[in-house]
Amino acid sequence: MADFFIGLSGYLNDLGASVVLPILITIFGLILGLPFKKAFKAGVTIGIGFIGINLVIGLMGQQVSPAAKAMAERFGVGLDVVDVGWPSSAAIAFGSTIGAAIIPLALALNMILLFTGLTRTFNIDLWNFWHSAMIGALVGAITHSFWWGLVAAACHMAVMLAIADLTAPIVQKYFGLPDISFPHGTSAPYGLLAIPLNALFDRIPGFNKLDATPQAIQKRFGIFGETLVMGLILGLLIGLLGFGFAHPAEDSKKILTLAISLAAVMFLLPRMVSVLMEGLMPISEAARDFVQKRFPGRTFYIGLDSAVAVGQPSVIATSLLLVPITLFLAVGLAPLGNRVLPLVDLATIPFIVAIMVAIFRGNIVRSTIGGAVLIGLGLFVSTWIAPVFTEVAVASGFSLGKGQHTISSLVDGSNPLTAFYFAAAKAGVPGMIVALVLSFGSLFAVRTVMNRRDREQTKQEVAQ
Repeated sequence: MADFFIGLSGYLNDLGASVVLPILITIFGLILGLPFKKAFKAGVTIGIGFIGINLVIGLMGQQVSPAAKAMAERFGVGLDVVDVGWPSSAAIAFGSTIGAAIIPLALALNMILLFTGLTRTFNIDLWNFWHSAMIGALVGAITHSFWWGLVAAACHMAVMLAIADLTAPIVQKYFGLPDISFPHGTSAPYGLLAIPLNALFDRIPGFNKLDATPQAIQKRFGIFGETLVMGLILGLLIGLLGFGFAHPAEDSKKILTLAISLAAVMFLLPRMVSVLMEGLMPISEAARDFVQKRFPGRTFYIGLDSAVAVGQPSVIATSLLLVPITLFLAVGLAPLGNRVLPLVDLATIPFIVAIMVAIFRGNIVRSTIGGAVLIGLGLFVSTWIAPVFTEVAVASGFSLGKGQHTISSLVDGSNPLTAFYFAAAKAGVPGMIVALVLSFGSLFAVRTVMNRRDREQTKQEVAQ
């Protein structure tokens, strides 16, 4: 049985989200009562959308990574921990012993929590279960216990569902995604921390009046405020910082190529997301009807990858601003202990900030400051976990590249929840018990908040 799950995890990782999710969406659509033709078309359309998003994000990564390397070399900072990125992290997680069990564990847990009313989110994003597997693998390596690793993975999944429920109304309203939530391991924890940050920003005189949405920026700056032109300008800035202008002919070619590529990212990404949304809408409508007929009075959300939100203008603009800022933070924080060179995962910053942007109501300045604070702190986390991350990678069969001795990741390595469970594991059994209680306790706390929201909404509807 263990060999079967190991093989299944590896197979799903090899297929990737663009293949796995369409299959799941088609099956899910049939369960909801959609005709095969409609369910199949929705699944394939979503797959096409994911491929388009990955192509655009891949373009961003291919262009930004060389500039990041060049910038680190120009500043002469010895950042010896390599950011191998989420693709490698996913392969490492699914290749671990926890990864072999994560899919049946997460599905069983999700079903139990749905039926007991402790979550409203049905997470169909099976491919992204690798985030929970990574947490479990790190904890397992520290505690030298497969079972504590499995417990940590389950705890992480429970917290993802709790945060997804908590942020769902905000996500649905801002992105226009009815009945959708984001139990995504990259986005959800940052979204949770953005809530107190936004409350802090609301209390700063002057700053709390600043309107920095894309619409306000475009109105004030005209063509220079358009997202496409912002991408072009940020590309020029990143290129100049990275490549300099010592060799005008060669460097200008690199800088201009980077600039037009980032302009293309700003232009194409929203269109790729719209393709994905075209496939998602029939599923969302069918799910709403299914729930209303069979569970009157109950609300359910479909848990998806936050990829459906990364094409929003504020998300893209914030992400591009954070690329050079993240590089400056890595260099500037090196004397204080940072050893991680952000590289591959610079292209995944849109996923990091997706829910944050919704909580900051599209305010690019707030989103950029909040993102910089959390990513800056996260660099120390990714440095801290790097030795164990490398140990797990090697044990999973990952081959270190030439000159690589220690690796980490900006996505899961810098994640706030990674720090939480890593610290709990370091504290031994008492720490893990505390983590277990807090993780599942979050479900009860969020349910209380959601029930209170429902009562307030009902009162408002009755009053109207």
